[in-house]
Amino acid sequence: MAEPWFKISLAQWSLHKALNAGELDALDFPKVAREDYGCDGVEYVNSFFKDKATDFDYLAELRARCAKHHVESVLIMIDGEGHLADEDDEARRTAIENHVRWIAAAKFLGCHSIRVNVAGGGKPEEQAARGADSLRRLARIGDQYAINVIVENHGGWSSNGEWLAGVMKAANHPRVGTLPDFGNFRMSDSEEYDRYRGVELLMPFAKGVSAKSWDFGDDGFETKMDFSRLLKIVHDSGYRGFIGIEYEGERMSEPDGIRATKKLLERIRDGRI
Repeated sequence: MAEPWFKISLAQWSLHKALNAGELDALDFPKVAREDYGCDGVEYVNSFFKDKATDFDYLAELRARCAKHHVESVLIMIDGEGHLADEDDEARRTAIENHVRWIAAAKFLGCHSIRVNVAGGGKPEEQAARGADSLRRLARIGDQYAINVIVENHGGWSSNGEWLAGVMKAANHPRVGTLPDFGNFRMSDSEEYDRYRGVELLMPFAKGVSAKSWDFGDDGFETKMDFSRLLKIVHDSGYRGFIGIEYEGERMSEPDGIRATKKLLERIRDGRI
């Protein structure tokens, strides 16, 4: 039997309610991803182990649990470490420095990337230039660890496909890439970018893909977007890496939303629709 064209990982944010409520320990995430949801990979969010970036005893335990449950560490999503396109040079320098320890942590865990944000301020072209410069600086450090530095469309100008693709071209480094998210194309409360166009523009730089989902109908399809159309764009780009489940809905429970997302991904991947 041929290998499927993508494997499925689970983004830790899909279980943020359980984690924040203390119902799930972050160290148990690999076990839950494998045993409860049958996922081959895990995508961490640094906010759930924010003080552990340089705690290698903790990271060693997390790595051991991944090995025990045959789960691959895919990437770490980094938030709350400063703005990589900050208008203030000192603040931007600090933000870059804050991300370096996560590059080391990602390497230790066996990830291929850290996901960063390129928020800042000022005119969009100025924000793009600062963001590209920061990404290039981080990527040069990433070279030493064989870790990529990838950007998710995550609100503001990053949710504009043309803008973020432009940042990728300006950064012009093989370790700089994107993490296209199916859902995060809202630039503001009143402005939304075309998700299909956005994914198409970001896929040439993609080193990961996030299958954001919110809700599902009785037919098993996501109600806010066309997963089949989005996955065709991903497939046609030549991408063959992990696709991560990132359920963020309210109507369904986290476990039900994760399972519904995985089921739909598998149906489309395996040609059963």
